[in-house]
Amino acid sequence: MDIATEHGVLDVHLFLPDAKGAWPAVILLTDIRGVRPAFQTMGQRLADHGYAVLLPNVYYRGGRAPVVDPKLPVKDDSARAQRAALRAALTPAAVRADIAALLTFLGEQTYVRGNSVGIVGYCMSGAFALRAAADFPERIIAAASFHGGGLASAAPDSPQLEVARIQARLYFGYADADASMPPDMIDRLETALREAGVSFSAELYTGARHGFAISDGQAYDEQAAEQHWQRLLDLLDTAFAERAH
Repeated sequence: MDIATEHGVLDVHLFLPDAKGAWPAVILLTDIRGVRPAFQTMGQRLADHGYAVLLPNVYYRGGRAPVVDPKLPVKDDSARAQRAALRAALTPAAVRADIAALLTFLGEQTYVRGNSVGIVGYCMSGAFALRAAADFPERIIAAASFHGGGLASAAPDSPQLEVARIQARLYFGYADADASMPPDMIDRLETALREAGVSFSAELYTGARHGFAISDGQAYDEQAAEQHWQRLLDLLDTAFAERAH
């Protein structure tokens, strides 16, 4: 499906349960390698659990998915250069505009139940999910980040500086020995969350490397990935159940 944004046409995959009805909505954000079969399978798994799922092409400014061939090796120089350029365009303002367009779209669909939305990000998009919870507190009721990086850096626009606006339930699944989210950054993030009174839980997936939840990645860890699914579904189910009451 296509969604108009202020920057062009955002192509998305939509996944729905195999039954008629209206369902709570979840936005599923990819890692740096973009939309590909591994994430489509994840979208379907969420839908099978009872969610209306949008999987957006976060790189739509560079073309329709797949913008970069997902079959290229992760360390392929040309693919890395392409991804780096595409990633650089995803500024906080750009991501905010894209999430706004997705939320507007979801709010107009008859197969979506209510106005509340969950969001989950992986690797680079863990920060996108966290920012979305701060940017749209009236809509985002659950946000999760798995092996997300750079969530609490020293940068003047680092995500942890925005958490005071968050009303959602949050979950963070940290990879072990992750250079993109070292212990001091975890401490900085969690201190900010506690000081802001944000409801969150977090776990270190001991022995699991950055990228552990993604089935087509070199760091995929089946046990850690299944634990990630349990935590994600618990977060979403709990948040939507609370909102229903």
